[in-house]
Amino acid sequence: MTDTGPPSATAAPAPGPPAPPSAAPLVREHRVLKSLLGAWALAACSAEETAAVEEHLGGCGPCADEALRLREAVGLLHPAESLDLDPALRTRVLEGCLDRRPPRIPVPGWAAPYDAEAARLDALLQDIGDAEWHAPVRLRWFDGEEPASRRTTVAGVIAHLLAVDGLVALALGLDDPLRETSGDGTPGRRTEAYWRAAAVPPTRSVREPWREQSHLLVRTASFARESGARSGGAGAGALPVPYGDFELPLRDALLDRAFECWVHAGDIAEAVDYPYEPPAPRHLHRMIDLAARMLPASLARRRRAGLAGPPAHGARHLVTAGAPGRSLRLEIEGSGGGEWLIPLDSPGAAASAEHEVAHVALDGVEFCRLAAGHVSPREAAAGQDGDREAIRDVLYAAASLSRM
Repeated sequence: MTDTGPPSATAAPAPGPPAPPSAAPLVREHRVLKSLLGAWALAACSAEETAAVEEHLGGCGPCADEALRLREAVGLLHPAESLDLDPALRTRVLEGCLDRRPPRIPVPGWAAPYDAEAARLDALLQDIGDAEWHAPVRLRWFDGEEPASRRTTVAGVIAHLLAVDGLVALALGLDDPLRETSGDGTPGRRTEAYWRAAAVPPTRSVREPWREQSHLLVRTASFARESGARSGGAGAGALPVPYGDFELPLRDALLDRAFECWVHAGDIAEAVDYPYEPPAPRHLHRMIDLAARMLPASLARRRRAGLAGPPAHGARHLVTAGAPGRSLRLEIEGSGGGEWLIPLDSPGAAASAEHEVAHVALDGVEFCRLAAGHVSPREAAAGQDGDREAIRDVLYAAASLSRM
């Protein structure tokens, strides 16, 4: 073996780690670029692919025509939409039909909110499954100074609406299907009596009698209004509807029922995890107006019960009936909102901007939640300015409008 001796100083250095492979050049063959046209039209190509395709389109007429057709097709695509019907669809369809052929007996304007809210609730009930009729629901209201609640089910809520709607049915001279079991009285007493008399807890079978009764109420109110208009009388809207410890004219009672339909539909929707929107703005405005008009009487009842401050607190003299007195400006913001002056000293006093002592601003839906007893007066998100005692009394009076 021949000895080659030590390595030369000029020998090549040992090789280092291999260099990373360079990126493969983008293939620019016609068939490859043509296959990328669909992804390019959807803007799903990489930057390199996009540049290569667009360079190719500048020199290939057939591919350019195909790219144009694909881009136009992409423009026709729509994002996925909910299968739920637009809540306003029923109103639009009816308005379209009535524009062509007006009804012989139209629904009175004051009954339209109840008609719409009963229909929306009925559509919700149609969508829920058999098991969901037994989903737990907690009815909530405000009882004097503290929140109150009652546990029931979805079917129990509809039974509650059926029982209270019976008060309107009785006022219209209709048969009350619950007369033998629930009797007359307040909404709460009628509901409790009906629940107690039921042999088994209410099921989805309660939907049909509630639905039929709501249709009958609207139809009867419409015919009664027409009859009153022809005779020159005040009409059915002024017909008193007793609620046990107070009464409302029919036009306000059906607004009250519309409000209850919406509030309890929201309770049901929450229980079955279903989206539910507020009423149409024009209907929401009427509901808010009813609550605002009922505030002076609610404040007076709380005052008689010792739950509110005395009238004309700090004033030089008491206010006589019909005379202007201390007032609170209630500003309702958002959909269906407006402004109302609330007399503070007596339901018979006249509200007066000159005697305004406080100002409260509330969102429309928040005010309705307060009036439904779903939010405490202490927690209502209200902008407040002026007499703090007057503001507190009005917020508590609003919550006291609620009941089971």
